Amino acid sequence: MKNFIQEGNLLDVTPGADVASGAGYLVGAGTTGILGVAVANIANGAVGAVRVSGVVELPKLSTDVVAVGDALYWDDTNKRLTKTATNNSFAGHATVAAGNGVLVVQVLLNI
Repeated sequence: MKNFIQEGNLLDVTPGADVASGAGYLVGAGTTGILGVAVANIANGAVGAVRVSGVVELPKLSTDVVAVGDALYWDDTNKRLTKTATNNSFAGHATVAAGNGVLVVQVLLNI
C-alpha cells in the first residue's frame, strides 16, 4: 500500500533533555500526550525511538493500589504512573496488581 508509513510500535522523538533507556517519555504535551518508553538512551536533541505499544514496567505512585485492568495515567512532572487522571495523560491499563508501597507496575501501553 503506497500510503503506509510504519507499524506504529515505535515512534522517533527528539527530546529536549536526555532520556534514559527504559524511562517514560511523553510524546506531545499536557493531558493528550502519548506515553512512550525509550528503547535506548536518547541524548538531548538527538533522534531516538520510544515504544508506544506492548507491556512495560514503569514506576508508579507508591500509595496507589492498582488492580489488573485499572486505567493508569502518566504523571509527567514526577515521571511515574498513577491512577489519577486529572492533569495526567492516559498511559494504558495495568496487567498486574500492585499494592500500597509497591514502586513499579506493568502497563499495557495506550490501549
